[in-house]
Amino acid sequence: MNLPASVTPDLAPTGRLRAMINLGNPVLAQGTAEQPRGVTVDIAAAIGARLGVPVDLMCVWAAKDAFADVVAGRADLAFLANEPARAAYLAFSTPYRVIEGVYVVPAASGLRSPAEVDVPGVRIGVKEGSAYDLFLTRTLKHASIVRGADGVTTFEDLDLEAGAGIRAPVTEFVAARPHLRVIEPEFMAINQAVATRLEVAPETRAWLDDLVAEFR
Repeated sequence: MNLPASVTPDLAPTGRLRAMINLGNPVLAQGTAEQPRGVTVDIAAAIGARLGVPVDLMCVWAAKDAFADVVAGRADLAFLANEPARAAYLAFSTPYRVIEGVYVVPAASGLRSPAEVDVPGVRIGVKEGSAYDLFLTRTLKHASIVRGADGVTTFEDLDLEAGAGIRAPVTEFVAARPHLRVIEPEFMAINQAVATRLEVAPETRAWLDDLVAEFR
C-alpha cells in the first residue's frame, strides 16, 4: 500500500509514533506497562513500521485517560470505541474489531432483557469513561448510572441491580459466581477503532482506513 509523503509527519509529528495502550481492556491489551501485549500493541507496531518511525507505547488503565492524552497532544493515537462524545474531539478509523457490551445481574433478578434494565429504580455499575458509560449516558431513559473503577465490581460491591461490561471479562467473572448471570442479548456493539487527532488531513484518514481494513 502506497504511503503518501504527508502521512508520516501528520501521524507522527515528533518523529516517533506515541501510541496509547489501554491495559484496562483485557480483550485488546494484556501484560504490564513494561511489557504490554495484545492486538492493540500489534497494530501500533505495524502502523509504526509502515510509517518508518519508532513506536512509544504509553500504557494507561482507562479509556478516558487514553482519550485525554490524544486530545491534549501528548500522544498521536489511541485504540478506542467510536462514540459520538469522542468523535467530536478525535478522528476515528474504520473499526478493526467489534466487541459486545453486556449486563450482569443477580441470578434471581427479574430483569431478563436489556430493555427491562432501563426502568426506574435500576442502578447500573459502569467503568467511568468507558465506551458503555458514554453509550448508556446517551441512551438510558430511566435507569441510573453508578460510575466506578470497574462496572462489574462496582455492581457487586455496592449491591446494585445491574453491572455493565465487555462480554469476555464479564462472562469470565460470572463463570466463577453462580449467584450471577449475564443478560442476553448484548445491549450494545462496541466499534473499536484507531483514534487520532481531529486535525489530521483527509489523506491521512484515508490511508489509516485502508491500513486498518488490510489488517482486519
